[in-house]
Amino acid sequence: MTIRWGSYKVTNLYDELLRASGKPRAAAEIICGYLRSLKDDDLEEFKMAAESAIHVMGISFRVYHEDEGSIDRDWPFDIIPRIIDKQEWLNIEAGLKQRVKALNMFIDDLYNDQNIVKDGVFPADLLKKSKNFLPQCKGVHPPLGIWAHICGSDLVRDNDGTVYVLEDNLRVPSGVSYMLENRKVMKRVFPEMFEQYSILPVDDYPSHLYDMLCELSPRDIEQPEIVLLTPGIYNSAYFEHAYLAQQMGAEVVEGRDMFVDDDDVVYMRTIEGPARVDVIYRRVDDHFIDPEVFNPDSMLGVPGLMRAWKAGNVALANAPGSGVADDKVVYAFVPDIIKYYLNEDAILPNVPTYKCINKDERDHVIENIHNMVVKPANESGGAGMLIGPHSSKAECEKFKRLIRRDPRNYVAQPMLMLSTAPTLIGNKAEPRHLDLRPFVLSGKAIEVTMGGLTRVALRKGSIVVNSSQGGGSKDTWIVDMEA
Repeated sequence: MTIRWGSYKVTNLYDELLRASGKPRAAAEIICGYLRSLKDDDLEEFKMAAESAIHVMGISFRVYHEDEGSIDRDWPFDIIPRIIDKQEWLNIEAGLKQRVKALNMFIDDLYNDQNIVKDGVFPADLLKKSKNFLPQCKGVHPPLGIWAHICGSDLVRDNDGTVYVLEDNLRVPSGVSYMLENRKVMKRVFPEMFEQYSILPVDDYPSHLYDMLCELSPRDIEQPEIVLLTPGIYNSAYFEHAYLAQQMGAEVVEGRDMFVDDDDVVYMRTIEGPARVDVIYRRVDDHFIDPEVFNPDSMLGVPGLMRAWKAGNVALANAPGSGVADDKVVYAFVPDIIKYYLNEDAILPNVPTYKCINKDERDHVIENIHNMVVKPANESGGAGMLIGPHSSKAECEKFKRLIRRDPRNYVAQPMLMLSTAPTLIGNKAEPRHLDLRPFVLSGKAIEVTMGGLTRVALRKGSIVVNSSQGGGSKDTWIVDMEA
């Protein structure tokens, strides 16, 4: 017997599947019992089946190396699922809906009346120095008042079991295709588990995404022309771009495939002539979408796209400028933002966050930097971050200088003891830290995926879950124990 849960030890941490005693949590009893019954050869066979399915299905991601350039790799996947009881999930779902609703109201306010600034809830100086506030978007009212139509909020669980929002991704959140493919792989590997569990589905996401995009169309027609704008095949997320477009029945286009005519309408070049485009699901950053307005050297965007958007002739998801809320300093204000717009307390708490723009908080961070996780305001994928307890004295001193030089660009948080889940390392189950990225669609209604992308740090003791830095993933099962 390979997996003996009695010898699986987790000390002072919350494990997603097992209690400190080594006994499975209620929702995990079936899968833990099944895994315990498997022998070495069985486990190896299941691992190989998953790896073969990933390879055959072409599930890959792209990493960049200074010496080797870009390399496509098979998606790293662990066959032991993460399991969350539906009753707990309903509270998480409500918290995500609340959060995204308030953030969209916040973005719309910033580009129009700025009441939250006038009322002193959000600092004017913070907005003035925001790298992602786009003056070109002032006065715009996008369809339904929604700016961030697709949001991926990262959740973590501390050692006491509390679920926190770690950050919000409102520009071009990625990873949903891997959530969908993880489920397909698990159905191939453990089909019998889907008969024994009532696992809530995620495979309806592409149809919900398509329906939401249709709601944004400026033309009241039965089948709006929807396209997905990609930077191209060399982008690290191109697999996802092609996958989602295929699932929706939409065209994948690059900037050169479209043009804006004198009527401020976007057209797509086709073999049958120009075809009007109604909705663009863009996976290109703001500063590259229109060389007439932003980076004049950009070859990724469409000249005149902002004119067409402002004229209301095309919808963009996510809307340009939505990244103003995708800022780790803004993140620290989200509980206040929820209270201001909704007059509600946040259902899901933030991780306690120190704002380095505040002198007292900055001094505290500098004095205790060896115990802090320090994050730059606008980086992603773990870039530019300091994990104090795992850093050298020289690295800590470097970040002290960076904070003093540009306090607006940094926040700091205590290092959480992230929850773990059993993960196959070789042929043994060992605890590994993880997070969760659910995806939220905002249109006429707000919908949350039943689960999300669980990312797991495959290196022992690491809390860095990004695939580009050695992380992997798990399928996430929201199970209805009352069904």
